[in-house]
Amino acid sequence: MADPTAGSDDPLSLHGVVPPTVTAFGDEESVDLDATAAHARFVVEAGCHGVFPLGTNGEFALLTPAERRQVVETVVDEIESVPVVPGVGAPSTRRTVANAEHAADAGADGVIVVTPYYYPLDHEAAVDHYRRVAAAVDVPVYVYHIPSRTGNELSLSALDEIAAIDGVAGLKDSSKDVPWLGQAIDRHPELSFLAGSDSLLFPGLEVGCAGLVSAVANVFPELVVDLYSAYADGDEARARELQSRVYEVRDAMQRGPYMAGVKTALSLRDLDFDVGPLRRPLRRMDDADRAALRADLDDLGLLGEPKR
Repeated sequence: MADPTAGSDDPLSLHGVVPPTVTAFGDEESVDLDATAAHARFVVEAGCHGVFPLGTNGEFALLTPAERRQVVETVVDEIESVPVVPGVGAPSTRRTVANAEHAADAGADGVIVVTPYYYPLDHEAAVDHYRRVAAAVDVPVYVYHIPSRTGNELSLSALDEIAAIDGVAGLKDSSKDVPWLGQAIDRHPELSFLAGSDSLLFPGLEVGCAGLVSAVANVFPELVVDLYSAYADGDEARARELQSRVYEVRDAMQRGPYMAGVKTALSLRDLDFDVGPLRRPLRRMDDADRAALRADLDDLGLLGEPKR
């Protein structure tokens, strides 16, 4: 077992647990910046090693450009003790560059750039996209690979060219393609790799990831921090045991509408902030699913902790 190690080309040495923090909404689906900041503070106070606003859990694709800028500014202003690496991806290179420039100007420590989505992307277009984004900012750029959502998968040969771009520092992989991830890490030890699925936290560390981007960590950050710490301390048996517990939590939270579990579970914890609903067309759990989730989390002993 190797210790989790950030890539040699990563000036942030991004590692550990980096939750894809939520964007909070009020009842009319307006962005609640105070609750958005409170959630980021909550995961950091629980021991997380960085925050990733405006990822999938941050509902970035449902926000206006102005709202995205507000979220970045809010989280950057709130969090000083760990890296803030917001998502800046968009379907067009032009908009992605503008988002990245704003994030860097706002004080973000790095940017995470999902592959462009909707339109098919060939090898040359993917490489050119990342080259232009990296050239536009002086902060490290992390590739976000999630072909099931974007429709665009990076080949290993495309990644080879992207990795050679000055400023590219790492990759968050949510493909769930472990052979692809293993080969990417083997070919590019200079990059920091982040495992992007709760089903592959321990396996991701085993194949060489430096960190974990975990939706479960948005709700129970202490659980995922304990898993990472156990692995980093050489206690592989404990890390495996905690991965099993993450599977149970993940299964409980995946009932009902897509992505409703995180915000519903947060509302069941005794916290001093409320992240509100999802933005339509995403929707909340109904009462039956909410009650079942509460029962499952109660059975796992995960509810009833004091306010943070």
